[in-house]
Amino acid sequence: MNQLKLIYLSTLVLIFYSNLSHATEHWSLQEQLKLPEWLTFTIDHRTRYEGYTPAFKGGTNGGDQIIAFRTNVFMGIKYANFRLGAEFIDARITLGGENTPYSTSLINQTGLLQAYIGWQSDDIFESGLHFDIQAGRQTMDVGSRRLIARNRYRNTINNFTGIDMILSQPNHWQWRNFAVLPVSRLPNDQTSLQAGSTKFDQEDFERFFIGSFFSIVNLPLNTVGELYVYYLNEKDTPETPTTNRKLVTPGFRWVKFAMPGQFDFEMEAVIQSGTSYATAASIDQRSLNHFAYFGHFSLGYSFDLPWQPQLIFQYDYASGDKDPTDSNNNRFETLYGARRFEFGPTSIWGAFARANINSPGIRLKFRPIKNLTGFIAHRAYWLAESKDTWVGGRLRDPSGQSGSYIGQQMEARLRWKAIPNIVTLETGWAHLFKGEFAKNAPLSPADKSDSDYFYFQTSIHI
Repeated sequence: MNQLKLIYLSTLVLIFYSNLSHATEHWSLQEQLKLPEWLTFTIDHRTRYEGYTPAFKGGTNGGDQIIAFRTNVFMGIKYANFRLGAEFIDARITLGGENTPYSTSLINQTGLLQAYIGWQSDDIFESGLHFDIQAGRQTMDVGSRRLIARNRYRNTINNFTGIDMILSQPNHWQWRNFAVLPVSRLPNDQTSLQAGSTKFDQEDFERFFIGSFFSIVNLPLNTVGELYVYYLNEKDTPETPTTNRKLVTPGFRWVKFAMPGQFDFEMEAVIQSGTSYATAASIDQRSLNHFAYFGHFSLGYSFDLPWQPQLIFQYDYASGDKDPTDSNNNRFETLYGARRFEFGPTSIWGAFARANINSPGIRLKFRPIKNLTGFIAHRAYWLAESKDTWVGGRLRDPSGQSGSYIGQQMEARLRWKAIPNIVTLETGWAHLFKGEFAKNAPLSPADKSDSDYFYFQTSIHI
């Protein structure tokens, strides 16, 4: 039976690629199926091989590799000012080994990612303002995506159930407000995930997330400004243990986007206060005072030259916990944000996160030809607090005796739109130069040599 399925699937793939060989960037499943304008139907599939060696994460030795598959199927209906949308996701892996972190960051089989109804007006109450409201299960990208994001590199995607509203004056300002329940991807235990078990994802009222986000364009220096505040309140549920975060997170962002022959910059500052637990363990019932902060600054220049090179200097600081024995928690929580665009590949690699880091870096972006883009980047990493955890490496020295220098990461990526809007090929590499903390912290791997990560992926959108 499995052989028949494989033959059937292989035949479909061969037919599909045969048709694509004659495709152009204007080819779409929508047109091939002759669907009406009010109905949208798309399929996205990504296959990625990735692996690294030797280990750098606490309690592991050797390396790891997987093949990750993600398929998204979306259907949308538009009628007048109304819209309906539904999106399904199937994210799974194969080739995993003893070091593979079987978790809901990699696996979410047959999940309902989005199911919403929306309405919009270009002139609400004849005010000249644009209004948009969307209710139901949905994904969100907000601002810089550092705190709220629809994941791109990661195999699974954050989603929420609730209401998202946007009031705006086009080309001037936008005010966005939302009240949602984060969705828990299920099952979430390693045994069930490894066995390929399936279960409906669910949200509950023990965890809610609300926020207000305001942005304004055309500020001095042709810049954009953003102000926001988010509130997260969560408790344990039978399905999902949490660190019982009750956090208020206000912040601001000021950015000048890149233009040929001009400087660009970005600065973002965030503070965080409230209460949280140190771990999600059921026996951990100690509420800690939570105060943390995060800052990002980058300065770049886009050369008006062939290959369109852009050179960027970057700096990120995310606070860590100063003392593991006191009643305070100072480690910054990135909420539902993404990190691949700043700290390198995630998935089974994920060496660095927006927590307990002090990191300067440099990045060079380029476009050799129309459909080929790439970058090379280098960053150095220190722990913001030597007694707190290196989150990406799952290592901690509560005494602080192992130092604070984690090491350096160099990475490179190439992305080729082989058939624009349809087929994209991407490959990347990361190298971790291990520093004193990565080598000497308790439970660090026996192999102290540097680690290398490689991936290659194919993405198809029809």
